[in-house]
Amino acid sequence: MIYLDHAATTPVPRAVADAMYAVLTGEYGNPSSQYTLGQTAKKDVARWRETVAGALGCPADRLRFTSCGTEGDNWALEAACWQNRHLGRHIVTTAVEHSAVLEPCLWLERQGFEVTRLAPDQNGEIPAEQVLAAVRPDTALVSVMLVNNETGCVFPVREIAEGLAARNPKTLLHTDAVQGFLKIPFRADALGADLITLSAHKIGGPKGIGALYLGSRMRNVKPLLAGGGQEGGLRSGTEATAQIAGFAKAAELRAANLGEKLERMAELKAYAKERLSGIPGLVLIGRGAAPHILAVSLPGYPSQNIVSDLSEKGICISAGSACHRGKPSHVVAALKLPGRVAAGVIRLSFGPENTRADVDACADALAEHVRARFPML
Repeated sequence: MIYLDHAATTPVPRAVADAMYAVLTGEYGNPSSQYTLGQTAKKDVARWRETVAGALGCPADRLRFTSCGTEGDNWALEAACWQNRHLGRHIVTTAVEHSAVLEPCLWLERQGFEVTRLAPDQNGEIPAEQVLAAVRPDTALVSVMLVNNETGCVFPVREIAEGLAARNPKTLLHTDAVQGFLKIPFRADALGADLITLSAHKIGGPKGIGALYLGSRMRNVKPLLAGGGQEGGLRSGTEATAQIAGFAKAAELRAANLGEKLERMAELKAYAKERLSGIPGLVLIGRGAAPHILAVSLPGYPSQNIVSDLSEKGICISAGSACHRGKPSHVVAALKLPGRVAAGVIRLSFGPENTRADVDACADALAEHVRARFPML
């Protein structure tokens, strides 16, 4: 099998599975228990938190574990709006956010909030100036993702943070960094966002674990879950120790020689552009700068048919976000592409372990898909 859908999820390295297995079978204590097994688990969770926080570039006490990126996004929006409830009920976001941001925004609208959704240009880009121009005195929150999961466009979160300091310093800034964490170079302490969402399964970790960074300006955080007081009293519930262990090991592995890995993925993406350019009619989608995501279109060839055809050949690519499950992508719709182009959009997304041979096989399969319909090409 050739796996080129790392933006959907990633394979779990053996070292990550081994770390989780050790916790599940021998280090399974409840961190809230007072005997040695439990206290050992408590120390382990603290150590694993340090590892993930170190990879993010923040103090460990600023990181709270969640069950996934969706939970982190939902919590971030709710916490920010709660803290700034006396400032106003206006939110600025983009039309190309993950559904984990867009759906909570819809819910907040039903509670009386006003949401401004900014559209990208046809290249998928949204400049900082466009975001800042939408900010008002009553803007409680700006939520702009770091890397778009379908186009690979990198949004100017740091510039937005700097602009907010001058335009409305009370407005809080959230970024969904699920597709950016350890896939583009950034540090929380330099990014300027007040809330940052992460997910383990995008970097070789297990599904079912994520994290939310709470910056120093988050002084009145509304707890996500009330109960036993875990996660600093902000997200109660017995810690998912095995998943946390896997998250930490995945972050440790991915962070090692990260620069080399990012360069290798960027080179592979450039090679993929070169190889795919030989397919008649193929169109590049967007100007995504992220090294691991490449969106293209075969106009006139429905993307679901392409994905199914390549799947039969043992090649995994995507028609967009895995969360859409065959429905039209709101990201592609926001680009306002011609209908035939929009219908043929597919996404290749790479991991550090992918090779040129993987790209060659994919390019050959796509070319064969075209020839099968129009043999004269």
